[in-house]
Amino acid sequence: MLPENLTAIVARNESWMGEAATEPYEAGWAKEAIVFVRALKPPKGTLPQARIEISADGLHWVPEGSLFDLPASENAVTFQRLAHFGNFLRVAVSLPAGAEITVLVSLHLKA
Repeated sequence: MLPENLTAIVARNESWMGEAATEPYEAGWAKEAIVFVRALKPPKGTLPQARIEISADGLHWVPEGSLFDLPASENAVTFQRLAHFGNFLRVAVSLPAGAEITVLVSLHLKA
């Protein structure tokens, strides 16, 4: 049997400042995931790490525990591998004043 795979774009050409997050994605069927973040423009300011958040209902979020760097330059890509994440996933970040990043974020899910 072939594994079931899916790629979902959850943020496209979004400029993140302050508190930001991707759209929630229902991924409870998947056993593993990789999140990719690509900077579409040169980032501004000091970038913090992004975090993975999980939710049972897509409305109330808690940190999953994974932190990863945001891309430091235009067209750079960063990623985070995930397992045991429940039903809904999103990427969230708290950017300090003056920091901004324009992103393309995709989830790659495998059953």
